Amino acid sequence: MTMNQPQSGNDMRRAVVSAIREHWVLFLIEGIVLMLLGAAAIVLPVIATLAFTLLIGWLFLLSGAVGLVTTFWMRNAPGFWWSLLSAVVGIAAGIVLIRWPISGTVSLTLVLIAFFIVEGIATLMFAFEHRARLSGRWGWMLASGIVDLILAGIIFAGLPESATWALGLLVGINMLFGGSAMIAMALAARSAA
Repeated sequence: MTMNQPQSGNDMRRAVVSAIREHWVLFLIEGIVLMLLGAAAIVLPVIATLAFTLLIGWLFLLSGAVGLVTTFWMRNAPGFWWSLLSAVVGIAAGIVLIRWPISGTVSLTLVLIAFFIVEGIATLMFAFEHRARLSGRWGWMLASGIVDLILAGIIFAGLPESATWALGLLVGINMLFGGSAMIAMALAARSAA
């Protein structure tokens, strides 16, 4: 055991609370930015959907290109052909999403459904952890997780017609609730004893 490690559960709890209180302004800023971006996506859902699709397309294209370069750079490493295939698929997916973003929104909508389900469950677990250890405002996190799960259901029920606007709108709603949860947690951390 090193000298820096807390000796008991109470010491650990105090260290975590202290760290959160010390950085509450960063949580507050993150919450405000999330709320502003969420509001913009809700007001302009079609544009937000296209922006989201294009962003994902560029991420796939760039990651595929980097993967291709590193694959050829380390061509003697095991798994060369699998790595090459992965890089080519990433590049192809990026090109398709960038070139035809509207048709890519249905596939991304399915991915978003999975994301909201996983995010919702993770946020619920985060809320329960906060309830047990840290914050009196854990209900905000709980509400955010429940909203994520509801959003997953809404997206799925509206397919395929809702794919053109749902991504932008639902990501905006998610960001709005996530931002408000971050603000609530920041303000609770600031005023914690």
